[in-house]
Amino acid sequence: MSFSAEQIAAIQTMQDDTSLTKRATVPAMEEILYQPIKVLDHGFIRVVDYMGDDSAIVQAARVSYGKGTKKLNEDQGLINYLMRHWHTTPFEMCEIKLHVKLPIFIARQWIRHRTANVNEYSARYSILDKEFYIPHPQHLAAQSQTNKQGRAEILEGQEAAWILQTLKDESIQAYDYYLQMMNLNETTGETLNEKHKGLARELARMNLPTNYYTQWYWKIDLNNLLHFLRLRADAHAQFEIQEYARVILDIVAKWVPYTYEAFLNYRLNSQQISASGWQVVKKMLAGQQVEQESSGMSKREWAELMAALKE
Repeated sequence: MSFSAEQIAAIQTMQDDTSLTKRATVPAMEEILYQPIKVLDHGFIRVVDYMGDDSAIVQAARVSYGKGTKKLNEDQGLINYLMRHWHTTPFEMCEIKLHVKLPIFIARQWIRHRTANVNEYSARYSILDKEFYIPHPQHLAAQSQTNKQGRAEILEGQEAAWILQTLKDESIQAYDYYLQMMNLNETTGETLNEKHKGLARELARMNLPTNYYTQWYWKIDLNNLLHFLRLRADAHAQFEIQEYARVILDIVAKWVPYTYEAFLNYRLNSQQISASGWQVVKKMLAGQQVEQESSGMSKREWAELMAALKE
């Protein structure tokens, strides 16, 4: 993660600037506002703005005129109740805007969450930086034979070395061609050959691999953010997007600590059991022997239930 002197100065100016407001603010969020938080090799997340706090959720739930209640435990209890019973609209009263730098292939996965407002860096207007993602060797894994979208054992030795070197070489070469097609000098950014016009940026970019980094501003309400985290902070999510989700989880913990604890307890670290699965659990509690064949559950559902009960 690298920033130019001009970018560092701009961030410092924003952090030094203060404004008087009657809106709710959160000291822990003010502390990290605008500050880049490193993710992967060249990525980052910055909190650009936020609205509301735990009290805003309580206030909206009660449609009250004041800020929460006099007893903090009552506010926390209400947030737990809302989370436990899936009363989601009060959480929509809080919003956050993040500046995210991420590999293009993760951005394409991320954008499937269509509940946010997004403005992405334009490679039609600007030239992409020469920054691309290369996995750490410990995350270079083979294809899982049981999960079509998962990883298996870590690759090692000559195979791993060849893959890593190939990823790096291909990424560098693709960027060199990218600049050459636009007729630009990599060092100076000036025209290479005055006799050539160079290819338009919007066309030249098509040759870059999806491990190159893009950036966007991503604004989302808290309810939909928690839905994003429930899927992307899960152990079954792709490692790279999990890394971003973990950083966002830390931000949520600073922003709305009561909501964060409720989310961990009732969503992220909880288990959902189907009606047929609940029947199996009740029979087990009653001391009855239950087999998958007579449970009304598929082999995969049964395996997931048994794994959950062992945790």
